[in-house]
Amino acid sequence: MLLRKKKGFGEYNIKVEDETLKKLAIISNGDVRTALNGLEVATLTTPMSDDGFIHLTDEIIKNSVQERKAIFDKNGEEHYDNISAFIKSMRGSDPDAAVFYLARALNGGEDPMFLARRITICASEDVGMANPNAVVVANSCMQAVHMIGMPEARILLSEAAVYVARSPKSNASYMAINEALEDVKNKDTGEVPMHIRNAPIEGMKNLGYNEGYLYPHDYPGNYVEQQYLPDKMVGTKYYNESGDVFDKKEK
Repeated sequence: MLLRKKKGFGEYNIKVEDETLKKLAIISNGDVRTALNGLEVATLTTPMSDDGFIHLTDEIIKNSVQERKAIFDKNGEEHYDNISAFIKSMRGSDPDAAVFYLARALNGGEDPMFLARRITICASEDVGMANPNAVVVANSCMQAVHMIGMPEARILLSEAAVYVARSPKSNASYMAINEALEDVKNKDTGEVPMHIRNAPIEGMKNLGYNEGYLYPHDYPGNYVEQQYLPDKMVGTKYYNESGDVFDKKEK
């Protein structure tokens, strides 16, 4: 049998007998994921023959399926432990550990898009403004994984995970929005100052809407001091720019 599909292993020239596929099903105990994992391992580890095809024999299939793997239950505790370790390794700037836990997840049949989303979240939550390009890389990875799929998606995921792990870290934006949300939910935060309110009609201007607003671009450096927070929130600081890439450029 010649396996030539548009999806899955479509880019590989694979030959395998029908009887071998039946044995694959038996060895896998009817578990489709195990069978596909075994087929993938067999395909990726078997060299191409002189005729240009990858020939999958009974022995190759058997060894690939029975190969000792660290497969975990995607709905069990080990699944959550592995994902937790993956995220903490990126946050902790350890690319080797990040790639290791990524490999365990992929080997266990984890959805590549789930992993791509976790990398993107880590890029925004833990890297943040210390390297704003991290979320761009992670988002590009997520889009490419969606379009390409496995097995090539493993390369994209590895690159993104390593990039996030190696990036400098700052959770300042994450902390800022959390603290601001707490205030908005639990405090009387006052009203939007009149001078920065919108005044789409003349009558609103007569009531003081937008009166006294200073347009920053009319001033040197496109900046001018003025109040933006409500009176009740003046002096409140949410964003700590220490570690911010822009803060570093100023130094």
